[in-house]
Amino acid sequence: MLKVVELQVSYGKSRVVNNVSFNVEKNDKVCLMGRNGVGKTTLMKSLIGLLPTREGFIRWEEKEITNTRPYQRSRMGLAYVPQGREIIPMLTVRENIELGALSHHRKETGKLLEEVLEYFPALKEHLGRKGGVLSGGQQQQLAIGRALMSKPKILFLDEPSEGIQPNIVAEIATTLNRIQREKALTLFIVEQNLDFAFKIADRFYIMEKGEIVKSGKSIDTSLDMIKKYLTL
Repeated sequence: MLKVVELQVSYGKSRVVNNVSFNVEKNDKVCLMGRNGVGKTTLMKSLIGLLPTREGFIRWEEKEITNTRPYQRSRMGLAYVPQGREIIPMLTVRENIELGALSHHRKETGKLLEEVLEYFPALKEHLGRKGGVLSGGQQQQLAIGRALMSKPKILFLDEPSEGIQPNIVAEIATTLNRIQREKALTLFIVEQNLDFAFKIADRFYIMEKGEIVKSGKSIDTSLDMIKKYLTL
């Protein structure tokens, strides 16, 4: 489904992602882990087209997309929930959600909104409120809901548990698993919260200094082993 081969991504003259290769299959639940500053977000942004690649290629459903624009990748079924959520604070919750369908499935906006609110019922009572007044957990649900409005095939999430209280984190993990199961959705998550990651991911990759240094199946791997790569 998604094939990444020898990918290199740089900021100016500084190479951040170095010869990274991996595959993500249909219906996979994959987590990318590593310490801060190892290139995880840079890699994710290159996959969705926000950062150009220096070398290597990205293939999606047997089509090379290395040089396609973000909006083109979005229309191909790639959706992105950024770190920090990046909702539009002065728009209402409803307006923020509906933005996700604006250039994709405008005629289905009402139906898709109902589906989002079924997954995130806590947002129902806030539809008329400004997005900026919501709690961190509610904003994260809003950002995920907005991404779902594009009817994606793969959902990229960057640090979705960051700054959210534990009970809401657990709720989001449960909901993501439900969405993945019911929508036959592929999940690719950047995350450092191991408990959250292992509630979702079947497979993992670990990055160090811009490279993939370890991979495996969650069921076969101890949290203690993973922690060695995440702590200084």
